[in-house]
Amino acid sequence: MSWDKKVAVNYAKSHASSHSQGRCAEYTRKAVQAGGVTLGRTYYAKDYGPMLKNAGFSAIGALEEPREGDVIIIQPYANGNPSGHMAIYDGHDWYSDFKQRDMWAGPGYRTAKPSYTIYRKK
Repeated sequence: MSWDKKVAVNYAKSHASSHSQGRCAEYTRKAVQAGGVTLGRTYYAKDYGPMLKNAGFSAIGALEEPREGDVIIIQPYANGNPSGHMAIYDGHDWYSDFKQRDMWAGPGYRTAKPSYTIYRKK
């Protein structure tokens, strides 16, 4: 099965809650899988970068605008969730286990602005 970003994004949107459930990696991985790409599993969201690369995703440049189907991996920040964060973009909003206000998963991420990488399937 080839990558269908619309199916992935629709899965993410239809399964997202109104607030975080602490299961961003699970929900985002399942959305990617619904779109036709199977990722391995790791416990922490911050560790999904190599799996995305192995599945044919590439990191985009820091100045490049995200596009529908892009997946972000955000690293942890001091005194924050050690798991980091993972979400998928629908072309307008970011989704993980909830519909996010922006690409940052919450106020702690928004303030700390830890490093992140956005991946795109070519």
